[in-house]
Amino acid sequence: MTDKLEKTAITPSTHTAPPARFSHGVRKGNILQVAGQVGFLPAVEGRAPTPAGPTLREQTLQTFANVKAILEEGGASWDDVMMMRVYLTDTGHFAEMNEIYNAYFEEQGLTAPASARTTVYVGLPAGLLIEIDALAVLG
Repeated sequence: MTDKLEKTAITPSTHTAPPARFSHGVRKGNILQVAGQVGFLPAVEGRAPTPAGPTLREQTLQTFANVKAILEEGGASWDDVMMMRVYLTDTGHFAEMNEIYNAYFEEQGLTAPASARTTVYVGLPAGLLIEIDALAVLG
């Protein structure tokens, strides 16, 4: 008989229930997939999801906080992240996002090796400028 690894949904207390049938994060064995996160402020009962602010900086930093909350809830850290995908709504934000990205990971004490990363341009709901997902491998 083969042991089947259990798949566990990850939803930190800072997050609201997803608007459709998906999980904010899923862990199976030593793999943790973080679904695309946007710059919504932490959940507050009775308040609709609200962006951290109108700027790319505000939304990017909150998006990182949201990804990090799922990583930690799933037993991972930025050091475990193998791949990140960044989705931007405006090609003109690429250079600014790179500056914010580099400074954030420097402040987190992460130097090398950095995770792999892909950046793509997409349409997001009105007011949202960035979305990030991550794949972590633990142990």
